[in-house]
Amino acid sequence: MAAADFQIEDGGPVLTLRLTGDWTATELGRISRRLDDELAERCVDAVDLTEMGRFDTAGALAIVQAANCVLPASAWTQRPEAGRIYAMVEKLERESAVPPRRASGWVRAFAKVGRGVGDIAAEATLSMAFLGRLIVAVGAALRHPRGIRWPAWFSQAERSGLDAIPIIAVTNFFIGAVIAYLGANLLTQFGAGVFTVQLVAVAVLREFAVVITSVLLAGRSSSSFAAEIGSMRMNQEVDAMQVMGVNPFQALVIPRLAAMLAMLPLLTFIGMVTGMFGGMLVTWSELDYGPSFFIQRVSEDSKMGTHLMVGMIKAPVFAVVVAAIGCRQGMAVAGDVESLGRRVTAAVVQAIFAIIFLDAVFAMIFLELNW
Repeated sequence: MAAADFQIEDGGPVLTLRLTGDWTATELGRISRRLDDELAERCVDAVDLTEMGRFDTAGALAIVQAANCVLPASAWTQRPEAGRIYAMVEKLERESAVPPRRASGWVRAFAKVGRGVGDIAAEATLSMAFLGRLIVAVGAALRHPRGIRWPAWFSQAERSGLDAIPIIAVTNFFIGAVIAYLGANLLTQFGAGVFTVQLVAVAVLREFAVVITSVLLAGRSSSSFAAEIGSMRMNQEVDAMQVMGVNPFQALVIPRLAAMLAMLPLLTFIGMVTGMFGGMLVTWSELDYGPSFFIQRVSEDSKMGTHLMVGMIKAPVFAVVVAAIGCRQGMAVAGDVESLGRRVTAAVVQAIFAIIFLDAVFAMIFLELNW
């Protein structure tokens, strides 16, 4: 094996390229760059192959890219097989498309933003289509209640609702305790420590109980809905349901939606109770206000009923959002595991974003209503 090399003979009427050594991928080295420099703006008329060893497509490509003209078939009479390789590579190189110019940075950034806007529009369109199918399925279930799959409803209610009571209660307990700590620390500086009770009650009843509960269920149940339905899509079980005449929305989506509608208000109320209990313990330990005083202050405030109603009104809306987004992402899973992972992540992110957004909308509405 000898390294590839060349000499250019320009003394006669023709320019002859004499090749020596093995013109293969392993022996070319940096010969291609030197050949380009030597043949700049010069056309090869003949090739001397008497001292050339092996020859492959890498060597042919180096000659094609360096030469400024196409070598005729007569130039390869000494090695016809090398001529055939050269002709094949030259044809492919000539017919190959010119690589596109790489756009500038700001153009790529603008294109990325455009693709993002397009993806958002497509996602919104598919979500509206899913919502329409869901409304039709709910209407069909109400018209034909005998077709309701009650075991699936109760099973989903237990898994997505009752099993979540411990985490909901513990989380809201600590949220109420943190609010009480902050209120006791700040309000006592102004001699208004007694208003810590109202702060805890308003924050827990109106906002934190329903929002924290919904966010926890978005991470717990919405991801579970997307993963369960998505895995059935991957295994073609949803397609099998349709072949057997079973509506996937009736069998998979409606039970999860109904379970969430029933369980989220209950879990929100449990979150309110435990959050108030956590705040009561902190005010008792930090401010020496006993449980009886805490309960009395809450019961004497005429607006506490309004705050409770505001929190409970949000719960069914958040329940529909959590269940619908989880099921919609599960139905959109393709046939690979990567798609399942993306859809589960999208279900959690979209559900949490929708909860925060709707909470802000509710805040503006209730502000206008003076509730």
